[in-house]
Amino acid sequence: MRRSVAAVAAAIASVALVALWWTGGGSGSEAALVMPEGLDLAQGEVLYGEYCASCHGANLEGQPDWQSPGPDGRLPAPPHDETGHTWHHPDSVLFQYTKLGGRETLALQGIEFDSGMPGLEGQLSDQEIWTILAYIRSTWPERARAAQAARTEASLANEGS
Repeated sequence: MRRSVAAVAAAIASVALVALWWTGGGSGSEAALVMPEGLDLAQGEVLYGEYCASCHGANLEGQPDWQSPGPDGRLPAPPHDETGHTWHHPDSVLFQYTKLGGRETLALQGIEFDSGMPGLEGQLSDQEIWTILAYIRSTWPERARAAQAARTEASLANEGS
C-alpha cells in the first residue's frame, strides 16, 4: 500500500513539474527570467552551503529516497547534481521555485501540491538566488548544462508565442 501511495505521489509531482516546465514556469514577466551572466560562483557556493545544503546536501546529493514521500507525505529534497532533475527545468522555474517555494510556484499554475521547498524571498535577493543557481549549474556536466539551456530557450520561445 505504501509503495502505491509513494508511486502516486511521485507521479503527481512529476506531472506538476512537467506542467510547470511546459507553461514556462509562471505568468507575466517572471516567466521570462533568465540567469544573468558573470555571477560569482564562489559566492554561490557559500550561499548554497548556508541556505540549501542542510536539505539538498553539502555535495548537492539530496536526501535519501528523494523520489518517495516521507512519513509526512512530502517528497524529500532532491539532488541538485546531475542525478536529480534540477537540470530538467528552465531558468524561470528554478528561480521561481527558489524564490517563492514549491507550493506557491505550483499554485500559480493551478496545481495544489504540498512541497517541502520553502520560499527564500525575503532571505535572499534575486541576485543571490541567481548566484546560487549559477553555482549549482556549474557543477553539472556539459551535457546537462546544454539540455537545461535548451529547456530555457524553449520556455522563452513558448512565452513569446
